[in-house]
Amino acid sequence: MTGRYADCGTAHTDVPDGRGGLRQVAYLLPRPVPPARPTMIWHRVAADDRPDLITARYLGDPCAFWAVCDANRVLDPDELAAYEGALIAIPAPGV
Repeated sequence: MTGRYADCGTAHTDVPDGRGGLRQVAYLLPRPVPPARPTMIWHRVAADDRPDLITARYLGDPCAFWAVCDANRVLDPDELAAYEGALIAIPAPGV
């Protein structure tokens, strides 16, 4: 697995299966707060910005929005571009 949850461990638990038995399900363990990455640049949000477009522009990967979320301590990617004129930190890639 790559991305935001790549380094999270997994655990298993038993849950009722609805037929009187149990089934085992896997789940991700809590994700630790990542260490701060240096800010490469600040981006001022425009009216038509979206998280995937921002990260494609600066990091070359539209799926790397999670790195920008981490740099701005945001859980929901839509919060990054929610307010026109807001400044968001773009982390240095690969650091």
